[in-house]
Amino acid sequence: MAHPLVAQLQFTRSEWLRALDGLTDDDARRRIPPMNCISWMVGHLAWQENRYWLRIPQGKDLAPQLDDLVGYGRPASMPPLEDMWSAWQTVMAGADIYLDGLNEEDLETHYRWKDRTIPESTGSLLQRVIYHYWFHTGEAMAIRQLLGHSDLPEFVGSFPKDAHYRVR
Repeated sequence: MAHPLVAQLQFTRSEWLRALDGLTDDDARRRIPPMNCISWMVGHLAWQENRYWLRIPQGKDLAPQLDDLVGYGRPASMPPLEDMWSAWQTVMAGADIYLDGLNEEDLETHYRWKDRTIPESTGSLLQRVIYHYWFHTGEAMAIRQLLGHSDLPEFVGSFPKDAHYRVR
């Protein structure tokens, strides 16, 4: 069974998917400045997980195209939603293999990257990713409301069994 924090990330991702259910490419690519468009957010979250769970700890890069397109600090872009979902799914499949193997000791370690130690532990990075998803979930829901979408999810959905609080 995955570490409880990993289970929380996986639940958070499921809520991300629920929030974006039924979104069209046209609406996903609409940008309401200063916010980025939703397709950018999909790619951006994939970029972060690719970086934290694949590139830095394992030397793998399943979505190098995301760096310049949706990486931190890059200019706004409006990429095709299908391309971003494809990258997101590829990264999640690779990331979950890594994440499902993490234990308490792993979460207390710090990665080394480009000859320096990252100041946040693996567990803190995991929390950062979870919070990042919730930030963009709220932002995406606001954009969808501004675009006139209706029948959107109003609150966090049903918790799967492994997302309930549990002691390791």
